[in-house]
Amino acid sequence: MKKTTHSHLHLSLLIALFLGTVVCLSAAKQAPTISSYGGLSDADAMYIKKRQLLYYKDEFGDRGERVTVDPSLVFPNPRLRNAYIALQAWKQAIFSDPLNLTANWVGSQVCNYEGVFCAPAPDNKTIRTVAGIDLNHGDIAGYLPEELGLLVDLALFHINSNRFCGTVPRKFKDMRLLFELDLSNNRFAGKFPQVVLKLPSLKFLDLRFNEFEGTVPKELFDKDLDAIFINHNRFVFDLPENLGNSPVSVIVLANNKFHGCVPSSLGNMSNLNEIILMNNGFRSCMPAEIGLLKDLTVLDVSFNQLMGPLPDAFGGMASLEQLNVAHNMLSGKIPASICKLPNLDNFTFSYNFFTGEPPVCLSLPDFSDRRNCLPARPLQRSAAQCNAFLSRPVDCSSFRCAPFVPSLPPPPPPSPPMPVPSPPPPPPVYSPPPPPPSSSPPPPIHYKPPPSPSPPPPPAVYYHSPPPLSPPPPPVIYGSPPPPTPVYEGPLPPITGVSYASPPPPPFY
Repeated sequence: MKKTTHSHLHLSLLIALFLGTVVCLSAAKQAPTISSYGGLSDADAMYIKKRQLLYYKDEFGDRGERVTVDPSLVFPNPRLRNAYIALQAWKQAIFSDPLNLTANWVGSQVCNYEGVFCAPAPDNKTIRTVAGIDLNHGDIAGYLPEELGLLVDLALFHINSNRFCGTVPRKFKDMRLLFELDLSNNRFAGKFPQVVLKLPSLKFLDLRFNEFEGTVPKELFDKDLDAIFINHNRFVFDLPENLGNSPVSVIVLANNKFHGCVPSSLGNMSNLNEIILMNNGFRSCMPAEIGLLKDLTVLDVSFNQLMGPLPDAFGGMASLEQLNVAHNMLSGKIPASICKLPNLDNFTFSYNFFTGEPPVCLSLPDFSDRRNCLPARPLQRSAAQCNAFLSRPVDCSSFRCAPFVPSLPPPPPPSPPMPVPSPPPPPPVYSPPPPPPSSSPPPPIHYKPPPSPSPPPPPAVYYHSPPPLSPPPPPVIYGSPPPPTPVYEGPLPPITGVSYASPPPPPFY
């Protein structure tokens, strides 16, 4: 056991041991029968969660099944042996498999297991490794053991529409190549699984239709993800301003308990195609900066407490196809620029307090304007309702939402340093040869006609080499540029038999 460092960890250990003891005693009498089909009862879910706690080895959350490997089994390489251990541990953690998807999870040929897909290892093309798991729509009941972290080459993990319970194993952090993680439509619970923040290759995160609760770490929006689905959970959270840092093309936060402001930083999400914030508790005005999203096709903020007018800047969303702002407390006149958007097919603004509707909105292919304060339109609110609400003007500054800060363009890549040429070597200096030996004195040097006999010859002048120059400084050696980011060349999607992404969200999100 590791040394306990925090009192709450020690308390967690005691609780786990207590629950494990309770389950051991109850299992000794009679384990409940998990239904083969249909929903998972609360008693079934509690039983599975307690069974998961049985396998906690220490207070740091390491847990696992006791898997022994038959010495007679032969594996093509160590990675497939680890995959065997991981999948056998998982099979032990499954309590109901009505479609018998794991029935052939026997023996060393793990690449032949149902729902398991292999491919050449990204760092060694001569060996095969487990690259993907797809057990979608299996109706399987159980939990995820820590041994799944042994699948270090896994790129896809799809288990949507099952009855898995408990929490996400911490050893998932060892899946450094995991590209798509789909845990949707199960019964996972607890806090947001922080381990997903430690997956460097993750692009697609789908946690929708579970029972996660608490806050969402703001670091999620700094990750280089392409899709975030966390709708239909129990998250309670104010969206942080760094939401605008996210490079996602799709983000669905519907049916949680988010509240506070709709961040103006949304205007920085230049890659965004779809955003769905419906059925939360957002209470603010709509930020005009959303109009900067030229590629946005779907915007749904219905069933919140949004107030104030719709910004005329929304007319800048040239790609917008569906706009739903129904069931809020919006007011003012509908900007004609919105209804003139070239691709807008559906505009739903019912159950608000709008007072003006340009005629161009009536020619949209599909629109709903009921239960507003629009004169001469059918099915509107009563005059008393409209007067009571509109008598209190909305001050958008009172919500104290953070101001918009445009994102700076990424700096250009640094230019490679100019090579510094080495200084040329100095020209060679040669000493004159010594004068030849002679017995007679050297001839006199006459500058003009000598007026008298020559004076004695001057002493001979000998030229020596100049003092040696200081050695030139060593040439400046520039370090090689950093190696490129490793590119996963192995079993990235598409893989034969595995769809690139999980099914799209249901029509009602």
